[in-house]
Amino acid sequence: RGKKLSALFLALVMAFSLAIPAGAANWDDDLTGHIVILHTNDVHGAIDKYAKVAALRDECYDKGAHQVILLDAGDYSQGSPYVSLSKGATALDMMALVGYDVITLGNHEFDYGFPQLMENLKKHQGDFMVACNNLVDDEGELIFAPGGTAPIYADDTYETELFRIAIVGMATPETQTKANPALMKGLSFIGGKDLYKVTQEDVDMARSEGNADIVIALGHLGVDKSSEPNCSYNVMQNVKGIDLFIDGHSHTVMTASKDNNMVQSTGTGLAYVGAIVIDNATKSIESNGLIDLSAYTKEDATVKAAADKIISDINAEYGKVFARTDVELNGAKEPGNRTEETNMGDLITDAMMWAVKTRMPSINMENAVAITNGGGIRAAIKAGDITKKDVFTVLPFGNTLTVVNVTGAELLEALEAATFCTPVSLGGFPQTAGMKLTVDCTKDYDKNDTTYPGSTYYGPKSINRVTIESINGKAFNPKDTYAVVTNDFTAAGGDTYYTFKTSPKIVDTGVPMDTAVVEYIKTKLGGVVGKSYASAQNRITIKNYTDVASTAWYAKYVDDVTAKELMGGSNGKFDPNGNMNRAMLVTVLYRMAGSPDVEGKVSEKFKDCKDGAYYEKAVLWAAANGIVGGYSDGTFKPTNPVNRQELAKILYGYEVFAKRVGQDFAVKLTYTDLDSIPDWALEAVNYCSAAGYLQGSNGVFNPKGKT
Repeated sequence: RGKKLSALFLALVMAFSLAIPAGAANWDDDLTGHIVILHTNDVHGAIDKYAKVAALRDECYDKGAHQVILLDAGDYSQGSPYVSLSKGATALDMMALVGYDVITLGNHEFDYGFPQLMENLKKHQGDFMVACNNLVDDEGELIFAPGGTAPIYADDTYETELFRIAIVGMATPETQTKANPALMKGLSFIGGKDLYKVTQEDVDMARSEGNADIVIALGHLGVDKSSEPNCSYNVMQNVKGIDLFIDGHSHTVMTASKDNNMVQSTGTGLAYVGAIVIDNATKSIESNGLIDLSAYTKEDATVKAAADKIISDINAEYGKVFARTDVELNGAKEPGNRTEETNMGDLITDAMMWAVKTRMPSINMENAVAITNGGGIRAAIKAGDITKKDVFTVLPFGNTLTVVNVTGAELLEALEAATFCTPVSLGGFPQTAGMKLTVDCTKDYDKNDTTYPGSTYYGPKSINRVTIESINGKAFNPKDTYAVVTNDFTAAGGDTYYTFKTSPKIVDTGVPMDTAVVEYIKTKLGGVVGKSYASAQNRITIKNYTDVASTAWYAKYVDDVTAKELMGGSNGKFDPNGNMNRAMLVTVLYRMAGSPDVEGKVSEKFKDCKDGAYYEKAVLWAAANGIVGGYSDGTFKPTNPVNRQELAKILYGYEVFAKRVGQDFAVKLTYTDLDSIPDWALEAVNYCSAAGYLQGSNGVFNPKGKT
């Protein structure tokens, strides 16, 4: 792997009285003697906020910052018509205008093909550096520099060197199948243990040859469990010498700390800007955190004018109303299009079926189904007027309708692979039309020993989880041939759909997905998305637990906490009426907090708790953060059932820990059994009642009732 450390000028610092970053300590107006790193990720076309980023940078300098550097962790080229219609070019134009210094590549940078990406980047040679240590060509040669180090100087004459900072960039190996595989020929991504190895080499080289005092990883990896072993925390756990990891991909909002392997990420859509403050004297990170851009009002006039011009031109062309919807169409990720059937998915796949039926009369529609990947649905449409811009925002990739012919057995394989981790979120989750199917999540996915060729996903050895109940009302036959109306991305083997790629007959209609949806709404629905799309139409049944009926009032909540991996069942059962005990409750809260690392042995803290038990870290964490403690006899009583007043107290303790408790929750409790609530629980019951977490029944709180 021949490579050379590029000379980068990097360093950063931050501190504002007007916008204090979460997790950053002791920020004040004087930034003298500091360097500030400002960073973003997953901007996804929110170009209207770049003016705030530019103003933020300038304000750092106004407050004495020695240097301010801008970094981005990928996915800037897609997400709204303002960048998608230019195939990502306007995103890079705006980033160059703002003054970014180093960027890495997200999977969506490849949505328009590698040649288009290179054309976009060529225009900005010299504006910023592209750092990516794991994208290689057919001969295994790096395409971009892995990163680099640069000296920070004491003054503008560059006569005295203070210290050196290194940046190491990397992209998610999932790009191989999350971008259209047909557009990824000649490229491959290093992942897993090999990614750890090359990253360790880069870090070691930065420390030795580059004499770096600080090493920052700039990656588009994410923290979704489905992305393992290529998550940012996997890299941090397997590579020594990285001080902080700036992450993207999973749209997570997180401030770097020792508890989360020093991974920091700003979410998506420029909701936040990350800030890292480096002290010139100690050559170390002094503080880090996230700045809420909604609370920041300053804007750079030049950057704002450029963004306004792009936005106004596109709005003029795409902003005209062509229809209306009487219902809100679900654009959520999870729970949503990546975990379950949605009304948006139903509308889109109905439009796909209709578009092919009206254009390709030779297709036997009785044996036709439609499938689109939930990860391709990017936004909601609220009730009211619909514009072409709304539809393009939902379907921004420019994908075209494609018909793939497969056997029933191959269709089953594709669906089994696309739901391998359901109810956990996955971009490949199928939204469908023309069939009814069941996904039995109580059964394990029987994965192959090796991944699909050129993929990070494993196909199934056997079909355990998916049952196709019917195709257009008729019995499903694994030996029959079915026409699958899909998009060109999945037809090329994108996400988990390698089986489609092997079809002997693939026909790309050339009809854009957004055009099919617009025409379907205008022509077939008469310009109105009506009440028939008020909710999902029961095409897909998700069976998480054998003892939770889909009609139960709590079923959607069970699906929600299961999808978020906050709670789970055992042996295919959830036990919805079982009593919750103290260990179970703190474990759920611990998972809500991100499962931070904790030190110590639980047996040394509480004599009735076992080291290695499922609740070990949760109990230590809850006690250390004042959420719930033990008893005077040195016990925790992990298996004791939690009653309602105890639940309120523990939930209140968590809210205090999470800094969500304000002074505006006071309510006048009117429970008829108020006198039976002990003083130690009264404030907590008051808070949880005001927040809507716990409410009584028929005017009774029932403080000692079960949880």
